[in-house]
Amino acid sequence: MKDDVVDVVIVGAGQAGLSLSHELAAAGADHVVLERGRVGETWRGRWDSFCLVIPNWTVQLPGGRYRGDDPDGFMPKKEIVSHLVAYAESFRAPVREGVTVTSLELGEDGSFRLRTSSGELLARNVVLASGGYQKPYRPAAAAQLPASVQVIDAEDYANPTVLPPGNVLVVGSGQTGCQLAEELSVAGRGVSLACGRAPWIPRRIEGRDTIAWLNETPWFEIRLSDLPSPAARLLANPQMSGRHGGHDLNYRTLQAQGVRLLGRFIGATDGRAHFARDLAESVAFGDARYADVCEVIRKTCAARSVRAPEMPPPPAFVADGPESVALSDIGAVIFTSGFRPDYTSWVRFPQAFDEGGFPIQQDGSSGVVPGLHFMGVHFQRKRKSATFLGAAEDATVLAETLSAR
Repeated sequence: MKDDVVDVVIVGAGQAGLSLSHELAAAGADHVVLERGRVGETWRGRWDSFCLVIPNWTVQLPGGRYRGDDPDGFMPKKEIVSHLVAYAESFRAPVREGVTVTSLELGEDGSFRLRTSSGELLARNVVLASGGYQKPYRPAAAAQLPASVQVIDAEDYANPTVLPPGNVLVVGSGQTGCQLAEELSVAGRGVSLACGRAPWIPRRIEGRDTIAWLNETPWFEIRLSDLPSPAARLLANPQMSGRHGGHDLNYRTLQAQGVRLLGRFIGATDGRAHFARDLAESVAFGDARYADVCEVIRKTCAARSVRAPEMPPPPAFVADGPESVALSDIGAVIFTSGFRPDYTSWVRFPQAFDEGGFPIQQDGSSGVVPGLHFMGVHFQRKRKSATFLGAAEDATVLAETLSAR
């Protein structure tokens, strides 16, 4: 690889990187895709029972749409990986597997130098498609947990049997936290869920998947500039599940199942884990986001002069969780409190990222470093950018930019 000079190097062979590779291949553009593991590596690392939370029909990669017999179902991770592998093979994507990029820096004559586990590579353009889920985030209070308690991140969880015996505390209540809490509870574990501000939506409205309703509204078209602040992009994905054909999964369903709901985790002292008195506020926040969804659906239906579906208000909620829990009663703690970008740990252009570590970019191209590009970033162009639903559109736009260069 040392003597190679490539026009475009894509780092990452997930749906984002492969979508761009497909479009570049169609344009006859010289490029290579570097993947630290195998195609779809991030999906391979999910827990055993993982499946899509949005329906299979949302898999709309360019030249690689879902064509199975269950468009309204939810592919388990093995099928997701198989789909991506078949997709890469379908257009002979130039993927080099098992190549880890350890550093990206300025090379000679304005090119980029990529230091990798297989040697150095020079490129005129580099696209970072390493995904929106890069580095697990833990709140600062996590450092107060004693070494006697097993603490893991969601990416280290495979199934209930990998945890030591006893009750489990799940910290973080987005899609992942709720799904793990449900799975552990069904497995017979005593589960406590430290809750934060997360939206929720019903799985279906009048028998039709809520994602299908939202796809007919401007919901997925929302841009970063439409949000109240850039920090709003860190809001968790809405609580719901694709398991067992898809079902509602939120604070109310978990509470009814026997999961103990707690406020936000704020620390551990004197052998106890402590939680804020904000559970009711967090539930109210999620209910307000559900109301927002109802409103956008109603407005879209009104604009089309069609009847809006019935969207009943949520039932009353009783916040009765304790403010502290004895750590001696907890066998393991799982942090599912989201992810943050990790570009700056290996990309030697710190000026290319904002205070949150997100790239400063427009339509996938850096506004600071010419020749540096991105795919699969949260709100790269729109809300749907980091999903199977939005990869094709972003890939088409960026491929046109790269071809012009």
